Amino acid sequence: MLELPVPSAFTPTSPLRQRFRPLWWLVITFLLISLATRVVLLVMSGGEVPHTPLNLLYAFGVGLGYDLVTCVYVAWPLVLLLWIVPTRAGRMSGLWRWQLSAVALLLTCALFLIALHLMYHATLKTTWPVLLPFLFMLPLTAFTYTSRTGQWVLYGFALLLLYGLLFVAASELVFWNEFSVRFNFIAVDYLVYTTEVIGNIRESYPIGLWLALLAAITLVLFALGRRALRVCDDGSRFWQRGKVALLWLVLTVISVAAVNGGMKDHTGNNYVNELAGNGIYQFFNAFRSNHLDYAKFYRTLPDDEAFRRVREMLKTPEATYVSDDPRDLTRAIRRVGPEQRLNVVLISVESLSGDYLGTFGNPDHITPYLDSLVGQSLFFDQLYANGTRTVRGLEALALSVPPTPGDSLLKERNNENLFSLASVFNDRGYQSDFVYGGYGEFDNMNYFFGHNGYRAVDRRDIPKSATIHSENVWGVSDEDLYTLAMGRMDQIHAEGKPFFLHLMTTSNHRPYTFPEGRVKQPNGTRQGAVAYTDWAIGDFIRRAREKSYFDDTVFVITADHCASSAGKTSVPVNRYHVPLWIYAPKHIAPQRVDRLMGQVDIAPTLLGLLNFSYRSRFFGYDLFQLEPGRERAFPATYEKLGYLHRDVLTVLEPGRKLEQMKPDYATGDAVPLQPQDEEEIAQTVAYYQVASELFKRGQLVRRPTDATAVEPLPAAASPVPAAASSAPTPAGSTAAPAAAGSAAAPAH
Repeated sequence: MLELPVPSAFTPTSPLRQRFRPLWWLVITFLLISLATRVVLLVMSGGEVPHTPLNLLYAFGVGLGYDLVTCVYVAWPLVLLLWIVPTRAGRMSGLWRWQLSAVALLLTCALFLIALHLMYHATLKTTWPVLLPFLFMLPLTAFTYTSRTGQWVLYGFALLLLYGLLFVAASELVFWNEFSVRFNFIAVDYLVYTTEVIGNIRESYPIGLWLALLAAITLVLFALGRRALRVCDDGSRFWQRGKVALLWLVLTVISVAAVNGGMKDHTGNNYVNELAGNGIYQFFNAFRSNHLDYAKFYRTLPDDEAFRRVREMLKTPEATYVSDDPRDLTRAIRRVGPEQRLNVVLISVESLSGDYLGTFGNPDHITPYLDSLVGQSLFFDQLYANGTRTVRGLEALALSVPPTPGDSLLKERNNENLFSLASVFNDRGYQSDFVYGGYGEFDNMNYFFGHNGYRAVDRRDIPKSATIHSENVWGVSDEDLYTLAMGRMDQIHAEGKPFFLHLMTTSNHRPYTFPEGRVKQPNGTRQGAVAYTDWAIGDFIRRAREKSYFDDTVFVITADHCASSAGKTSVPVNRYHVPLWIYAPKHIAPQRVDRLMGQVDIAPTLLGLLNFSYRSRFFGYDLFQLEPGRERAFPATYEKLGYLHRDVLTVLEPGRKLEQMKPDYATGDAVPLQPQDEEEIAQTVAYYQVASELFKRGQLVRRPTDATAVEPLPAAASPVPAAASSAPTPAGSTAAPAAAGSAAAPAH
């Protein structure tokens, strides 16, 4: 009988097949856990994912592809173990064998480090992760695979791998419950700040019970697959096993070159795209995208054209460029009449979505004070945040710049001495403080603000004698933060200086704990935290009202970002809608402003209300100096850069891709725009390209000439056109408000 030759490696009795049987166990186990995770996430998505055959086929079919690619990476430790561990004791003693292999590994590791230093001038500080695989391989030649020790090592290693995979799956469920996405850049950030993140998890969930349950599931699954983990090798050789390791290396190189995290994003439903991913893969993809060079990954224009466009778009009636340099954005902002040296308290509230306000239709009455403040303030109905993280909100408020891809500027290198809102105040003799109720090392806040014109104040500055009503891993309760801030206000006022304080709250963050007896909503719930946030702001304003400086203080209240960033589209605009109050009853008349506004516009609009004449390189507008139709916002994620203008949302993506759509402001859904508007695309590219280039070249820094005094305009030379929206006139100003040209509602 004619028989086809069968490679000996794949016959049932092949020593190589015996040796690598545990690898098949890992592949099958990993795929089953990934499948189960995807099913649970689909159930958690509810009605956001229509259960059509096409959606399900895409989520599970593409998802299987990502799972297989991820499995190649995850399996490497086991591949190394099965390759390197000797089959049985040979002529050389175990000690000598281990010593020789250790010397060989150390020499190889040294060569790797030297090569990286010669090729990239990298130091050990940046290349230390290279040591990890060598440290893992170091003990592998100290025992033999078919010995009792080898069997127990394999069992122990399999248990650790299995528990780790289940732990990651459980973490994905928690992460999805919070953000409705797979692991992304937020998860990478959380890995950096382990103290806060682990503390938050411990305070939010029954972590001990969950870990014990995972251990029990691990033991059950291990018992079911234990037969596949029995050591068996009738004589494979090192070079034979090396062929499998080489094949695994080839698969790894191909997958790295051919697959990326954006390949799954081809449906119109972002939930389906996320389900089609793999959490482990997405995590490392986000880690790799930590620092995205705009010019390398995104669509660009010729530099001269990009700068020309931005200079044209930043023109406003009250601004004049101080230089003919086509790449210098410095403008002299000239207002009519004297400046109003009022104190300013800017409160960026953690996760205060517009959806929580009764003013915007929430029926739960959880923000009674803030709703009542709408009729007493200058209130903006259409403000959109820059991003989905606190650092993005702080960046927009302090620097008035569009979000750069990858890390926020708060966490980038060379982020010192940038042109900031505090620098404008400091030039006028203000004391500028950033006040945070937690430890400001989180998200690099203390370093950033301390090196950009602010004095950083955090929970360490709370007097030991002070009463702390409540605290959790993120910081003290909001009322205690406001007490700390009021102490700073009292002290600066006593020194005879005006103050600018930027406060960052924490109570409206999981685990949602706050002092008992403040609100009727239960502790530990999001609704309770929002209600307490509202109560604490009201309490702060009431206490401040008793101070002598209250009448000359402007309170600016807004959010850093929304409570949720998830939606069916890549940038759901309803998840960026945040409120803004500017409250100064003695100086600013109440009014509702129904114009589109970006978070970058808050700083220049505030300075306009104070009638400041100053030099600026802000990307934001004073909304009351802007002709209708020019409003825009910059809603973005860490890699998807949005530009909202004239009811068109343009989103730039890595790989020089983009999408353009007509957004639904209420639901966050969007309809693709066909044909695409090339002018909107050019504006989007110009803004993001120029902002990234200026930071990269060190041209966002504050210059000595930025302190140059700018003479105000005489009253007869008001530059405000009749088409601009009317602005409340600050007390003492000689500027007459222009005729209203927007859809602003009547003052309450």
